[in-house]
Amino acid sequence: MSCTNSPEAVKKLLENMQSDLRALSLECKKKFPPVKEAAESGIIKVKTIAARNTEILAALKENSSEVVQPFLMGCGTKEPKVTQLCLAAIQRLMSHEVVSEAAAGNIINMLWQLMENSLEELKLLQTVLVLLTTNTVVHDEALSKAIVLCFRLHFTKDNITNNTAAATVRQVVTVVFERMVAEDDRHRDIDPPVLIQGNSNRRSVSTLRPCAKDAYMLFQDLCQLVNADAPYWLVGMTEMTRTFGLELLESVLNDFPQVFLQHQEFSFLLKERVCPLVIKLFSPNIKFRQGSGTSSSPAPVEKPYFPICMRLLRVVSVLIKQFYSLLVTECEIFLSLLVKFLDADKPQWLRAVAVESIHRLCVQPRLLRSFCQSYDMKQHSTKVFRDIVNALGSFIQSLFLVPPTGNPAAANQAGNNNAGGPASAPANSGVVGIGAGVTLLPAFEYRGAWIPILTITVQGSAKATYLEMLDKVEPPTIPEGYAMSVAFHCLLDLVRGITTMIEGELGEVETECPTVTEGASSQSSERRDEQSESDHMDQETVSRAVWEEMVSACWCGLLAALSLLLDASTDEAATENILKAELTMAALCGRLGLVTSRDAFITAICKGSLPPHYALTVLNATTAATLSNKSYSIQGQSVMMISPSSESHQQVVAVGQPLAVQPQGTVMLTSKNIQCMRTLLNLAHCHGAVLGTSWQLVLATLQHLVWILGLKPSSGGALKPGRAVEGPSTVLTTAVMTDLPVISNILSRLFESSQYLDDVSLHHLINALCSLSLEAMDMAYGNNKEPSLFAVAKLLETGLVNMHRIEILWRPLTGHLLEKVCQHPNSRMREWGAEALTSLIKAGLTFNHEPPLSQNQRLQLLLLNPLKEMSNINHPDIRLKQLECVLQILQSQGDSLGPGWPLVLGVMGAIRNDQGESLIRTAFQCLQLVVTDFLPTMPCSCLQIVVDVAGSFGLHNQELNISLTSIGLLWNISDYFFQRGETIEKELNKEEAAQQKQAEEKGVSLNRPFHPAPPFDCLWLCLYAKLGELCVDPRPAVRKSAGQTLFSTIGAHGTLLQHATWHTVIWKVLFHLLDRVRESSTTADKEKIESGGGNILIHHSRDTAEKQWAETWVLTLAGVARIFNTRRYLLQPLGDFSRAWDVLLDHIQSAALSKNNEVSLAALKSFQEILQIVSPARDSEKPETPVGTVPVPVLIGNISGQGLSRPFVRTDSIGEKLGRCSSEPPVVTDEAEDLKLWWAAWNTWHRTGSESTEPPSTFDELTFIPSQPFLTALIQIFPALYQHIKAGFSMADLQKLGVILHSAVSVPISSDASPFILPSYTEAVLTSLQEAVLTALDVLQKAICVGPENMQIMYPAIFEQLLAFVEFSCKPPQYGQLETKHIANAKHNQIQLFAPAEWVALNYVPFAERSLEVVVDLYQKTACHKAVVNEKVLQSIIKTLRVPLSLKYSCPSESTWKLAVASLLKVLSIGLPVARQHASSGKFDSMWPELASTLEDFLFTKSIPPDNLSIQEFQRNESIDVEVVQLISAEILPYANLIPKAFVAQMMTMLNRGSIHSQPSSFTEAEIDIRLREEFSKMCFETLLQFSFSNKVTTPQEGYISRMALSVLLKRSQDVLHRYIEDERLSGKCPLPRQQVTEIIFVLKAVSTLIDSLKKTQPENVDGNTWAQVIALYPTLVECITCSSSDVCSALKEALVPFKDFMQPPASKVQNGES
Repeated sequence: MSCTNSPEAVKKLLENMQSDLRALSLECKKKFPPVKEAAESGIIKVKTIAARNTEILAALKENSSEVVQPFLMGCGTKEPKVTQLCLAAIQRLMSHEVVSEAAAGNIINMLWQLMENSLEELKLLQTVLVLLTTNTVVHDEALSKAIVLCFRLHFTKDNITNNTAAATVRQVVTVVFERMVAEDDRHRDIDPPVLIQGNSNRRSVSTLRPCAKDAYMLFQDLCQLVNADAPYWLVGMTEMTRTFGLELLESVLNDFPQVFLQHQEFSFLLKERVCPLVIKLFSPNIKFRQGSGTSSSPAPVEKPYFPICMRLLRVVSVLIKQFYSLLVTECEIFLSLLVKFLDADKPQWLRAVAVESIHRLCVQPRLLRSFCQSYDMKQHSTKVFRDIVNALGSFIQSLFLVPPTGNPAAANQAGNNNAGGPASAPANSGVVGIGAGVTLLPAFEYRGAWIPILTITVQGSAKATYLEMLDKVEPPTIPEGYAMSVAFHCLLDLVRGITTMIEGELGEVETECPTVTEGASSQSSERRDEQSESDHMDQETVSRAVWEEMVSACWCGLLAALSLLLDASTDEAATENILKAELTMAALCGRLGLVTSRDAFITAICKGSLPPHYALTVLNATTAATLSNKSYSIQGQSVMMISPSSESHQQVVAVGQPLAVQPQGTVMLTSKNIQCMRTLLNLAHCHGAVLGTSWQLVLATLQHLVWILGLKPSSGGALKPGRAVEGPSTVLTTAVMTDLPVISNILSRLFESSQYLDDVSLHHLINALCSLSLEAMDMAYGNNKEPSLFAVAKLLETGLVNMHRIEILWRPLTGHLLEKVCQHPNSRMREWGAEALTSLIKAGLTFNHEPPLSQNQRLQLLLLNPLKEMSNINHPDIRLKQLECVLQILQSQGDSLGPGWPLVLGVMGAIRNDQGESLIRTAFQCLQLVVTDFLPTMPCSCLQIVVDVAGSFGLHNQELNISLTSIGLLWNISDYFFQRGETIEKELNKEEAAQQKQAEEKGVSLNRPFHPAPPFDCLWLCLYAKLGELCVDPRPAVRKSAGQTLFSTIGAHGTLLQHATWHTVIWKVLFHLLDRVRESSTTADKEKIESGGGNILIHHSRDTAEKQWAETWVLTLAGVARIFNTRRYLLQPLGDFSRAWDVLLDHIQSAALSKNNEVSLAALKSFQEILQIVSPARDSEKPETPVGTVPVPVLIGNISGQGLSRPFVRTDSIGEKLGRCSSEPPVVTDEAEDLKLWWAAWNTWHRTGSESTEPPSTFDELTFIPSQPFLTALIQIFPALYQHIKAGFSMADLQKLGVILHSAVSVPISSDASPFILPSYTEAVLTSLQEAVLTALDVLQKAICVGPENMQIMYPAIFEQLLAFVEFSCKPPQYGQLETKHIANAKHNQIQLFAPAEWVALNYVPFAERSLEVVVDLYQKTACHKAVVNEKVLQSIIKTLRVPLSLKYSCPSESTWKLAVASLLKVLSIGLPVARQHASSGKFDSMWPELASTLEDFLFTKSIPPDNLSIQEFQRNESIDVEVVQLISAEILPYANLIPKAFVAQMMTMLNRGSIHSQPSSFTEAEIDIRLREEFSKMCFETLLQFSFSNKVTTPQEGYISRMALSVLLKRSQDVLHRYIEDERLSGKCPLPRQQVTEIIFVLKAVSTLIDSLKKTQPENVDGNTWAQVIALYPTLVECITCSSSDVCSALKEALVPFKDFMQPPASKVQNGES
């Protein structure tokens, strides 16, 4: 107290004392003189002390009795003013601690007097308090007197005094005990306290120290007073209340527990006095039964009294909390009492305070553990802990079941009407609110009972309301719902406390190190107090036993209460708390391995998640086992589990379909269900490791919820909200819609967390999922409604996250999916099974395993095996998934498949033809990927599998494109073999050696196709064989493509084969294929195919199977021929080449003779191809094409595969092999051998030609007539062939050739083909065939020309052949009995497009004319050849030309006769000199008459020129006639002596005929003058005259002929003129017939011509008689002058004019101008 010790303070004190004393003396001066005197002497005393002593305060204390005396006297005056002054002064002294024990005693006595006089009561209390608190001088009787004084003041009439006194009493009691504690602290060092056991004997009080003794006496008297007994120490007490006594007891027990725990005397008091007291006071409450009538009991029962009861409970709480260890037995009684107070027949307020008391216990888990250890775990002891929990449960149930209105003790209804109460709304208003969807308050609602939830406390602290109502005397009104809320919090705090405590200790045990020292140090102090640290293991066993007992004691009651509350809860927060409690309990049970209780809690959560009365067998079965049959007995009452009520007023957030075989209507999910579901998810997520077999429960429930909410699995197994379409009956509110993604996310995370489970837990999970899946499958049988895919999706998800240890779960997982799910009849179920399986396989292959898959082939095959197994399932959708999986595996893992390749390829190969297009397409996609990307990465032994698989796709007939592309793949594969040949060969040989060794060890022979050939060649042969099979596929496009590929491959890569293997290729592959194709083609159906499937139109050239096979035959034959051509250097040394050659020729011949234009034509193309082979021996000297070979026009487009032009750029040995082969063929064949091959070819050609061109004996619609291109090709082959056989080509062969050429040209064509082959009628163009025929003859004649002498005898035969062709110009050839139309008519009919085909003879005119030109050319070259002269070729030519010349205008073509004339003139100009030369030999004798007839037939033709012949044309034609006359005059008449006489005479007669010509009758008047062939007549005249009057007349006979001719001519003219004049006169005005007029004109013109001619002739050559005849015409001409025709007049004028030359004067005399 530094403030009171300092000099200033002391000085102040002295001053104050003196002033107080002065004041006192003043006050008492008049009335109380003794006091005044005492005060004055007091002043002197103080001054004296102050002066004498240095320690002033000590001196004051020593003399305090004297110092205090004046003030005490002052108080004795009972004068208020004085008393107050004195008390203040005394207090000042006390506060400076200058009061001695004696003085203190005096002061207390004085205070007691004042109290008895009821003076200054408040000041008194203040003074006592100051006295007792400032120092410790007051003891024993003085102390007790002071305390009694305070008690007495507590019971005055004045309220303020009472309250102040009560407070003072409390403080004084506290002070007493505080003194004792301070005293103990002082003595602690001397003798440390010992904790006492509860059963020690009472010690005598004398052993206690002073302060302790005071405390002891005080506490003992308090007990006495409460018990209504006389106090021992507090003498002078007049009255006391129990309530105040209990409050004081409680505060001491609560504030100073250590006093009772450290001193045996005090603990004895507790046991002997306090506990019995409490039990005694409780009796009215125990006996009282609410509502029991007084009549029934013999003695009236004391009613419970709220203030006492409530205080007793407070005391009990303190006793249990602080002194449990001392009072084990007593506590058992107290706890049982508490439980009893919860009974339904106790007053509401009593139950409420009891619940509050229990709540105080529930927040102390370690205390609860002690209960459990002390009672529940001991035999023959009350199960206190269990009873508490069960009592809470029954209490909660009773609140729901007992209608609150029937309870008289708790005036609930009245309470509800008090404004301001927490539940001031009328009781039913809450219900109404809920009905309307608006909850006013959080509440529990159950079977019509509606109980609001009040917020009463922060969790974990028990803050009581009614236990604190110390001022209330009457029982308060308990608001509705208060007791329920407290009980609810009790449960929550109980669960929270127990679980936190046990889990904390469990965690410590699990993390503790095995060493004892560390273990000891890490243990908590409580545990050190409770247990010995000796043996760690024992300790754990003990602990575990306690934990298990605690849980098993409380779980039933907890579950019953929580389930009921969960069902009744309408508040989200409350629900959340209940669920959290159930969850923590479930987890705790799981950790402790208490399966039944764990499952029970989980079942409760599960049931809460599902709609009420939902039929879920798992739950019902489990529940039945664990709960329904257990009714818990609590003190004889039966507490039944209450099943959830259905009339829950929860907000419905989702409506969906129940998951059942036959769903009945819809079910509703409330927000509470969703909340439970989230808890369930949380449980599984956080505590999956302890769920074990409960996974089944959890997952089954989740499955149903997921189903009702319409969550559907998506990729990877996660569940996503399905589309609204999925379930038409699913209705979700927006609230739940936003929740769904969260739920689905938690669901996924739940299974993700399975990666942290240990193997056993994981197996539990997988088993649960499998059995769920089996149930879902059973449900999905027999109906095709949507199945539940939850289990499958989650199996997938679990597999995916546990990839790092996939081996332990792979077999059960994939086994279930493969054998059960993928084979299920429900397609959706299957589809998901497959989805899951394939996703797992893909994930397994891509996962980063340790060690990697490449080093762990066993694992790789394990992962791939299910993929292969899927091939045994026949459902196409499964197979499609399987293939899509293969495709993805290839795309991601293709490089690293290694030994897995046969499995993967096997999957593709397992697709059968009947498995639908999409499957085949997907499988094929995989194959394509393999071929394009992965051939290099796979073992070479798999290449043959690839070939087989690719081939099998070619044979699938579902989808043409796939077959075609697969053939392309085979080409790519072959290309790959080619490029990597060497590597593949090495690897295969190595493998072959290994297999050979194995086979020898086993003693079996190695079996593989094409065995003796080396393995690499076998690979090729397999490829060829596959393509060969495809070449005879039923579909034409496939055959075509396969054929092209086969031949391209052999062509491009065949050089890699061993030489011997070629034998197999030729006989086993190529000829075998040709045989099959020939057979199929000849037996193919001729029926028309309407369309190619779908709307594809088929071209008419492919509209029968036969035509389609024809194409194949063509391709195959061409391919084989090409191989024979390009690879001949390889084939010829094989030994049986000539046999192969014959077989090939036989194939070519049979194809050429097939009744199909396309095949036959192609056969010839192949024939051409093999004939263009240059004999290899002569390769080096000769240029590429043989000399004299005519370039053969290609008629068939180049048949090529994609790779014929591949450049072989190789660097390895194969490349060198190739290089050698192509540069110089290594084999030199024998000439004779070669010749044999060529003659075989000629024989084939001849047979083909003669058979194909021979006309058939009868004709009908189906008769086959070879086409033009075929014949052309046939003939075109000859020149090439001839080059090789010309040395031995004989006359007989020429005859054979001639027959073929003639027949070929004679073949008609079909009129529907004519527009393409024929030139239009007017164009003079040759067809290709005709060109070819002429070419063939040309080749021959050129060969004869340069050939030896003996070949020249062939000329006449060639002339004969050509002349036969010339005749075609006027007389087309017949083809057997076939009637042909003339081409012009055929053309005309072409308008009827679809008229039946008819046969049309070709326009042979151009051909005949060209042949004629050839004849002329050839004759020009060969006229002098002996054979030509001997064989009378000239005569033949003339004879042939006579036909067109005699026909003249009647020829089919005008050009013909013109060409014939020109040719005749040309030939004669060459031939006549030759004939004259050989005149003597007689070889030309028969030619002259032929020539004469020919000329006559031409010049005086019987054919009439056409009407439309123009004047110019006529003049041109006349000039041709003139040329012929000129030839006679130039080449024949001059040489009459060398020519037979008869012939010359014929010539003269002819000229005579021509010199005057009667006109043809058809001319018009206008044309007459032109049409009379004046020039021709003139020419004839002139020639006649020239030869008549020539000076060189050799014989008189000739001249006579000439003269005769002239006179005949003139005589005839005279007659004509006379007849005309006569007729003219007779006819009068009528004109004469036109012919006559024309005739007269012609005669007049002839006369003028004659006179001209005569003038030109030498005068001595003209006979005088002739002139006389001419002049004699004159008078007749003059007579004609009268004619009326102007034409005649003009002609007459021309005729008269020349007579002027005869007008001469007479020779003798001239007289009068007359002659």
